[in-house]
Amino acid sequence: MRLLFVHAHPVPESFNSALCEAAVDTALARGHDVRLIDLHAEGFDPVMSTKERRLYNEEGPPPPDLRPHVEALQWAEGLIFVYPTWWYSQPAILKGWMDRVWRPGITFTLPTPTQAMRPALTNVRLIGVITTFGSPWWFWTLLIGAPGRKIMLRGLRFCTHPRTRTFWLGLYEMDTQTDAARRRYLDRVRARIARIPV
Repeated sequence: MRLLFVHAHPVPESFNSALCEAAVDTALARGHDVRLIDLHAEGFDPVMSTKERRLYNEEGPPPPDLRPHVEALQWAEGLIFVYPTWWYSQPAILKGWMDRVWRPGITFTLPTPTQAMRPALTNVRLIGVITTFGSPWWFWTLLIGAPGRKIMLRGLRFCTHPRTRTFWLGLYEMDTQTDAARRRYLDRVRARIARIPV
């Protein structure tokens, strides 16, 4: 499978970066075609400019800095996001990537008076998330309502193939986890990536 990994963490020696490395290495070892977009490493600009927003609904060609990202999305059959959950959702750089790259004409079609909005990224049949949380699971899920999960596995999934499969891996209470717990989570990540059909 053609797998596109999207990583969003500013610290290269972080546990989150280790999660991304483990996932990518496992996918390569399994024989998948793999690409990695490391948003912080490449200095991705998450801010949509005034000019860009004015042209957004015209479904024209994307700005030059987005073209490699759009091409990678259109190449991929599976998308796997690796990031920390901050303030109940994605880090700003990843949210800005979605704002700018998941554009009309690329990932969905705008509605018209005679036709509803439709998915355009139908080459994608898998969306996965590997994340960490500072909060306990009950706080994020029961009290807050899991907004980050809904964005990724419902909102983005709408733009992909109707039969897109999803998975979600989360390590809660990250700040108080032991080294052994972190190693177990790394093993869970490797095992889940290893189950993706080649």
